[in-house]
Amino acid sequence: MNATTSSASADPGSGEARFDLDGPVATVTLCRPQVLNAMTPALWADLREFGRTLPGDVRVVVIRGEGRAFSAGLDTKAATTTLGELAGAPDADGRIAVFQEAFSWLRRPSLITIAAVHGHAIGGGFQLALACDFRVVADDVSFSMAEIKLGLVPDLGGTKRLVELVGYARALELCVTGRRVAAAEAAQIGLANVVVPREELDDAVKDLTAAVLDGPRAAVIEIKALLAQAAGHTFAQQEAAERAAQLRRIADLTGRGE
Repeated sequence: MNATTSSASADPGSGEARFDLDGPVATVTLCRPQVLNAMTPALWADLREFGRTLPGDVRVVVIRGEGRAFSAGLDTKAATTTLGELAGAPDADGRIAVFQEAFSWLRRPSLITIAAVHGHAIGGGFQLALACDFRVVADDVSFSMAEIKLGLVPDLGGTKRLVELVGYARALELCVTGRRVAAAEAAQIGLANVVVPREELDDAVKDLTAAVLDGPRAAVIEIKALLAQAAGHTFAQQEAAERAAQLRRIADLTGRGE
């Protein structure tokens, strides 16, 4: 990957995803439009490698899908092979942990991540959107946690974020039924930050990206870290974390930081 220029494009690994850098903004495009960007271990390896090699000056990462959908979930052909390889394998737990790394880097405090979602966002595609901080959604979207249809469970980090966004009862219902959630409901229950007509999706993502970049990076990082840990804290713990973060900001702003 060429990360030294202000605008660069690279296709590491399998080439099932494209990675573009434009200053502080990185765009990840899933590039299997012929199968609605269905996911494979090779695609996850590409995503994991991009997260590992992401330049330190990137502030915003946008995830999108090429063609008619964001992602239709696990590729059915790849699923048969992958499940067969995992069954009884002594390193199965570790291999799934590696798959999860394709998603987990999107939660870094140093990044704001935006999923630009249109069409199908199914199974692993839904979980990829959930891994991001924001979901900007086209009015043709269809979310579904469809792992139940295969007798499986969501295992790419999506269960925690889903509960955080919509609550336990709604998350359980979506996971055990696998039903589809359209754009209007996604906005109503908190899955979508904003819903726009399909033709306005790119502009909406650009507007949100610009708004994020308008804030000082150090403050944005502190805020994301504070909010990410809030649910697990008591009020006293969160107030202490707020004080510590604020004192770091004051020290930095007054030239007294390390």
